[in-house]
Amino acid sequence: MQTGFYSATGGMVTQFNRLDVISNNLANINTTGYKRDDVAIGDFMRLYKETHDILPIRNHTREGSQHLNRAMTRVPQIVEEYTNHDIGTMLQTDNPLDVALQNPNLFFVVETPNGVRYTRDGAFKLDEEGYLIAKEGFRALSSGGGPIQLPVDRKIALNSEGTFYAQNVENLLEQEEIAALQVVKFDNPKWLEKTGHNYFKNAEGYSEPIAAEGQFLTAQGFLEKSNVNAVNEMTALIETNRLVGMYQKVMDTHMNEINADAINKLAVIKV
Repeated sequence: MQTGFYSATGGMVTQFNRLDVISNNLANINTTGYKRDDVAIGDFMRLYKETHDILPIRNHTREGSQHLNRAMTRVPQIVEEYTNHDIGTMLQTDNPLDVALQNPNLFFVVETPNGVRYTRDGAFKLDEEGYLIAKEGFRALSSGGGPIQLPVDRKIALNSEGTFYAQNVENLLEQEEIAALQVVKFDNPKWLEKTGHNYFKNAEGYSEPIAAEGQFLTAQGFLEKSNVNAVNEMTALIETNRLVGMYQKVMDTHMNEINADAINKLAVIKV
């Protein structure tokens, strides 16, 4: 078996998967509230060490050497894919229904056909009935758990705690409290799973979200941009493409040069 050929094949597949992640980040560079993904790349040597620590075979028996020979090859592979929850740049829009969250571990709660989902995208709007909805038409939930209906004929204000007020256009000091956005946080947002369309769900078996309270949670008239850095992603894209080319050259060398050389030499009949 040509270990080098299979190592290069594994490395190329790993870089293809990394390329998918980078491409998705670049495609969402202008998506409001998007959180970039990244990967951690390891090799079988590290996995062997982790497994060896719990193996009952610790000596140089035949069974132990068989396991060692299978695991020693350093084939790179993705050992973890994770989401970076760092906060993005704030963009001022002056739209009264645009809301930005000022803490990286805060999320709006939205009711979808597949259940409750969490998002950082605060580009809300009103439907025909005056309910506050996300871009996809899903209703944002209030702190009480129900939808939020706002009057369409009055000026809407939002305080830093996420509470909506309807103001008298002739006297802005006259205002009526309508509802408060449901804003939650998690013990560790690392365990949130992306479900598409910029939504997250809580991974099964992990702690439930906690209601976020206090000032400076929300900012009206602002949107949080994605935390994707175009320069970093393009640099990673170039690096990944170069690695794919290097692995391809290794595979080509094995198939067209080493194999051919071996066949020609082995085929020589000495008389």
